[in-house]
Amino acid sequence: MPEPRPTPAVPPAREGFAARVMGIATLGEPARRALYLWVAAQPEAVTRDEAAEGASVARHVAKFHLDKLVDEELLEAEYSRPPGRGGPGAGRPAKRYRRTSREVAVSLPERHYELAGRLLASAITESERDGRSVGEALGDAARDAGRALGRNSRDKAGRRPSRLAMRAAAGDALTECGYEPRDDGSGVVLVNCPFHALAQDYTELVCGMNLELIRGLVDGLGAKELEPVLDPEPGRCCVRITSRAAPGTREAN
Repeated sequence: MPEPRPTPAVPPAREGFAARVMGIATLGEPARRALYLWVAAQPEAVTRDEAAEGASVARHVAKFHLDKLVDEELLEAEYSRPPGRGGPGAGRPAKRYRRTSREVAVSLPERHYELAGRLLASAITESERDGRSVGEALGDAARDAGRALGRNSRDKAGRRPSRLAMRAAAGDALTECGYEPRDDGSGVVLVNCPFHALAQDYTELVCGMNLELIRGLVDGLGAKELEPVLDPEPGRCCVRITSRAAPGTREAN
């Protein structure tokens, strides 16, 4: 019995742009940044006094900035007693701080190298298992991920979305992936490549991945009137989305 295919690398949900910018901006204040870096370097949660001393920040200043870092979910707070101290007479639990698992990244223009890494890891795993080329496995992984993204976008568009709603859903999904779609009257141009640096060095591989990802997205949406094609031009993504002629109609010569 053949083993099941690895789970496709579905694009992870990302925080909104404004939220990510705010997360980075929070660390712009020098005392706050010093506290965050010191707390993040500790193996265990630390008290306010320990953080203030370690980061060379006044105690009352440390309280304000530590709580601000908690508000932005860059640190988390817990209440506990020092190790080895418990029971009656041990005193009240102290508020302690540790780094959270939240990841904050902002790139301008948008780049999604984590998604490329997930797709490539999935492709390599499948290639080694089945003895296929990495390029072929990457196409399948990208198409599967695109379908998952497309189905999710279709669900958001409602039970029986109009063609206009479907195109809007496709645009939202492409924007979420960093493609910056723009309608130029004859189709959709993708102004930005979210895998730009990789595409510069591995053009054929990455452009093929882009095409299959967007094909999967269109397929998952059920937007049969949209057709992704390779159409490389300087300064934009190598994929363009054209509109198929509706059944029973003839395109003008």
